[in-house]
Amino acid sequence: MNYYFNKIISGDFNQVIEKVTEELKSEGFGILTEIDIKATLKKKLDVDFYNYKILGACNPPFAYEALKAEDKIGTMLPCNVIVQEREAGKIEVSAVDPIASMGAVQNEKLAEIATQVRGKLKMVVEKL
Repeated sequence: MNYYFNKIISGDFNQVIEKVTEELKSEGFGILTEIDIKATLKKKLDVDFYNYKILGACNPPFAYEALKAEDKIGTMLPCNVIVQEREAGKIEVSAVDPIASMGAVQNEKLAEIATQVRGKLKMVVEKL
């Protein structure tokens, strides 16, 4: 089982970040964290890296239900979506598959929530 789903699109990196953020919002997600890997590696290691951002996406109603079903599930939250540009103008957007990431937790209620969140994240990637 893949642990993510992805799509490669053409465009400007920053505009794709905006589009991903908009699509996540349309599915009820907000961005809790944004990690700029390129800037971090430059600052910490003085190395050049390609454009790569990790967006920590959260859908509050689903997060709340997941936490009620399994109090340690916060170790797997938020849902990460990565946007990377390894080749100029070709942007890959990848989202974690919550079913794969939460599969080790034997909790039927959590599995139901992961299935619903998976559908929403898959929709975001497909609409790009």
